[in-house]
Amino acid sequence: MATQRHSQIIETPTEARQAEPGPSVLALLTVSTGLAGLILGIVWFAFFRT
Repeated sequence: MATQRHSQIIETPTEARQAEPGPSVLALLTVSTGLAGLILGIVWFAFFRT
């Protein structure tokens, strides 16, 4: 809860961002890179296999 001291509003970092911390950026990058690799592997297997 925001408080006021000496005409300044004091907030926690979460209140200042006005949001809850989201998912980890590392997890997002890992999942998206894995999916891109999987899709490229499927495309290679379907079209370029000899």
